[in-house]
Amino acid sequence: MTDVLAARSTMAFSLGFHIIFAAIGMVMPFLMAAAHWLFLKHKRPEDLELTKLWMKGVAIFFAVGAVSGTVLSFELGLLWPGFMKYAGPIIGMPFSWEGTAFFLEAVGIGLFLYGWKRMSPWVHWWSGLTVGICGFASGIFIVAANSWMNAPQGFDWVNGEALNIDPVKAMFNKAWLHQSVHMQVAAIQAVGFAVAGIHALIILRKGPSKLHARALQIALIFASAASIVQPLIGHFAAQRVATLQPAKLAAMEAHFETAPYAPLYIGGIPDVEKQTVEYGIKIPGMLSLLAHDDFKAPVKGLNEFPREEWPNVTIVHFAFQIMVGLGTLMALFGALYIFFVKTKREIPDSFLKVLVIFTPMGFLALEAGWVVTEVGRQPWIIYGIMKTKDAVTPMPGVQFHFYLFLVLYLLLAAVTVWLFKRQVQVAQNNLQKQELS
Repeated sequence: MTDVLAARSTMAFSLGFHIIFAAIGMVMPFLMAAAHWLFLKHKRPEDLELTKLWMKGVAIFFAVGAVSGTVLSFELGLLWPGFMKYAGPIIGMPFSWEGTAFFLEAVGIGLFLYGWKRMSPWVHWWSGLTVGICGFASGIFIVAANSWMNAPQGFDWVNGEALNIDPVKAMFNKAWLHQSVHMQVAAIQAVGFAVAGIHALIILRKGPSKLHARALQIALIFASAASIVQPLIGHFAAQRVATLQPAKLAAMEAHFETAPYAPLYIGGIPDVEKQTVEYGIKIPGMLSLLAHDDFKAPVKGLNEFPREEWPNVTIVHFAFQIMVGLGTLMALFGALYIFFVKTKREIPDSFLKVLVIFTPMGFLALEAGWVVTEVGRQPWIIYGIMKTKDAVTPMPGVQFHFYLFLVLYLLLAAVTVWLFKRQVQVAQNNLQKQELS
């Protein structure tokens, strides 16, 4: 394993791990605040028990997300000194704002955890909602920093030096809006379906429960709404990528030759040597329409770029297909749930069984989308400015760092799952005692 591959693998694994807990940390407080709001309005015991259950989940996942996020900040400096030398002064602002949002998020969690009966009920509720708002803000600032790597601006690059730095222009670069909105809505989808799937599994195994029925309702409302709007946001994001990173779009669709009436492929296996796509369903003109709102519009192919500057077409294409495929399934499933709600029909067990299968779908789509974003930018770490191989540390033995963090993250994941499973059982037992008394 080369040092560049070891460093990239370490970052990929660290980000892949952290993104799950970051998404949970952003969305779970909103689910918790919704349950708490229902309790304050209707005084139903299952809403209170659910609030406390999700409150403990928020605390657990916040702690894990904080640890994995802190590790990432160290890795940026240790593994990519060439990148941080130039990027630090330019995109330091979103990192510092993210730190402020994180601080306020931590304060909000503390107030909510220990504020029961010490604050007025609605002030207490606001402290919980603040956790979600700050978490969302934190996510937007981090994605803004990442989007700068895809659409760098806010400086003049003169003889290998960054001059005339404008940090505000850098933070609000041309990619920050579509990346942030796409990511935040994807997080709601992922967490909403995951939470709904877990509670559906408990209902199927242990029978009907007011607590789990309420959890299912809240989580599915969030997940369904996000899943239905996400295709529109995805279309907006694809159009921005077509303008800002045409090589990435070409890799996403394995589009080798610049041409009008560019086809869209559903599935398929790219053959990079032959520059063809095998076994895919070809829809002529659809890529031109999606990228430029015009069937006739030419879409840049990979032939427009030097071969050494192509991303890994196979990985990016497969990741994009997974993301879009899972996103489509979630949108259809969300629409089906809204149909049940609108027609006031009882949710059948078959729906719950499919919902259990959907538990990891959102996170798989989230990870696939992140692969598209990161692998699709290669070989650049700062698009068009600096290549990844020029930013890696000269420190030897990077692969041992990768092995160490692989083991640590797997242990941390196992402990987190065990803790959350235990909290679900405690909440279920508490509610049963209340119902019997």
